[in-house]
Amino acid sequence: MKKILFKGFKIFNGTDFLESNEVLVENGKISKIGNDLDCNDAEIIDGFGKILSPGFVDLHAHFRDPGGEWNEDITSGAKAGAAGGFTTLVAMPNTKPAISEPSLVEYVLSHGKAAGASRILPSGCVSKNREGKEMAELLKMAEAGAVFFTDDGSPVATSALLRLALMYTGEDQPRIMEHPEDASLFKGGQVHEGRVSALSGLKGIPAASEEIDVARGIAIVREIGSRIHFTHLSSKNALERIRQAKKEGLNVTCDTTFHHLTLNENAVINSGYNSRYKVNPPLRSIEDQKSLWEGLQDGTIDAIVTDHAPWHLDEKDEPFEDAPFGIASLECAAAVLIDFKDKNYPDVPLELILKKMTSAPASLMPKKWQSLGRIEEGLLADITLIDMERTRVVDCSTWFSKARCCPWEGIALTGWPVMTFVEGKMIWQDDEDL
Repeated sequence: MKKILFKGFKIFNGTDFLESNEVLVENGKISKIGNDLDCNDAEIIDGFGKILSPGFVDLHAHFRDPGGEWNEDITSGAKAGAAGGFTTLVAMPNTKPAISEPSLVEYVLSHGKAAGASRILPSGCVSKNREGKEMAELLKMAEAGAVFFTDDGSPVATSALLRLALMYTGEDQPRIMEHPEDASLFKGGQVHEGRVSALSGLKGIPAASEEIDVARGIAIVREIGSRIHFTHLSSKNALERIRQAKKEGLNVTCDTTFHHLTLNENAVINSGYNSRYKVNPPLRSIEDQKSLWEGLQDGTIDAIVTDHAPWHLDEKDEPFEDAPFGIASLECAAAVLIDFKDKNYPDVPLELILKKMTSAPASLMPKKWQSLGRIEEGLLADITLIDMERTRVVDCSTWFSKARCCPWEGIALTGWPVMTFVEGKMIWQDDEDL
């Protein structure tokens, strides 16, 4: 494999920005980091001050494959991820059939490799067929390559089943990723229970729905000494439960999404109840949104994910109450967050945001993958180049994803990924870059 010398970049190593400005890649790995590196036979990529970051790691994305390939498939999702600067994507298992046996874990891995784009890692269901009745063969799926266990789209159906799964997944096994929701409070809900539900008459989904399930998971972990990861946190009180659990020393982690950080219930109202803003958990209050930013800064939130949820336009472009939940975002998520941070939270360090998108999520995966999300000598050369001056209008018609709508369509954003490399191989480049 050819050598590549990245010169003149501002290098982020997964935690901090370095004084060095050059990275040499050989045989798919980072061989040297420094200044004025000597390598006459390497292809040179000059950064002109752009950021060289570890490739983004997304712990939560939906690809609808198998069973819903008209909405997205593993190949289109992997290419969409590459175009968004993501080098590793964890596929959720709520497909048809659900990923609840080793052969289906292998299906996701093999199709991901064949895509030749972002690395796709599978998660497996907690329950067989995602029915919430009987625990799936977790250890066999882990041996096949599953990196999380989750019934995402729904919480684990019973406390007894969740407790059993947590007992089976120790330090050497993939984590349980819980979709925090009380099903009885969620049933029939459309929007956040608050201002938006009062103005619209649509049935609300109370924040307590999320908090109750978080409290359940924490209580079980406290009792049995296991660990749990809560995904797509959206509410202040649920986040406070996790904050207190961490102070107790419990092994409890969580993530939030790009859209919950950058949107709130007012976006639903101001859009005239456009279904592009319909998502589960719903976009919540301004107070909840602000609490997520506080959670990022104090370490309560461990990672930022996309929860990329693609739907064909024919399905998503329906009246709000009839449309499915979900926001597609892989190809613009990083730009959405960078642009929003710079305009609304300029004092939040960029390196904190990048850490929550790279080394921090990687650290939550099984040991084999924990070195992802870092720029260090000897590690895989998964690299994303970011141009903080690049301004581009979101145009879903150009996406690799089959989902051709999102809340940010037509909006100009500044700060975009412009090149993506997996193991030293360029898998995507912005047409206007370099």
